Amino acid sequence: MKFSDLHLRVPLNDLEKTRRMIAKSSELGYSQIGVPLPSGIKQDRVDQLCQVCEEFGVDFVTRLDLVPKSLGELLGGLRRFRRRFEVVSVLCSSKPLARQAAKDRRVDLLCFSVAEPRKRFFDWAEAELASKSSAAFEIDMAQVLSVEGSARVSLFSRLRREVATAKSFGVPVVISSGAMEALLLRKPQDYASLAWLFDMDVSRALEALSKIPACIVERNRGKQSSGYVAPGVRIIREKRSL
Repeated sequence: MKFSDLHLRVPLNDLEKTRRMIAKSSELGYSQIGVPLPSGIKQDRVDQLCQVCEEFGVDFVTRLDLVPKSLGELLGGLRRFRRRFEVVSVLCSSKPLARQAAKDRRVDLLCFSVAEPRKRFFDWAEAELASKSSAAFEIDMAQVLSVEGSARVSLFSRLRREVATAKSFGVPVVISSGAMEALLLRKPQDYASLAWLFDMDVSRALEALSKIPACIVERNRGKQSSGYVAPGVRIIREKRSL
């Protein structure tokens, strides 16, 4: 089983620390990592990251984290940047943003605040919309495990409801590390074991760390290929003139 971590938050301004985090990810058993990048990143920086990943035998995935404050900002960001990144996530800080992101086929991952449980807007309405698009519900384990006391109890209670809602509507769940330090990284099996805290069995959690994120990346890379026309439609061979 090949494991993916679609949210490795490496420090882009510190190449040596970035190398350590990527090396640690490879050591822990991840064969694919997604790194969030600024929308205006230069191609030479992307190539540099790709080379580091190749050095450690890891598949590098470009990711964009959108943090819109309005619907217009969300739609504008998707229109401008969707084709440039292999994975696009949206931090949904309001109900209207959550519903727009859930129904927009350009959005891969729906993310919600860990620090502010009341701003977690994933319920049956968002799940129903996401079930008809390609959006998945992402859980960042580093942030979840950093919460303490009564806030942790409240968060786990919400996560249990959200995971159950996703399952009811057939919305895929992605488990990512969300780690900003190598010390915060854990093996995929460790994350899968911890997923019981929000009522995910081990087999489903392992899929959230392997098959589901890998399918998202494969789907989007297919869309970025030169032969892509529309969902289910590709150019196999160009017609030759006589």
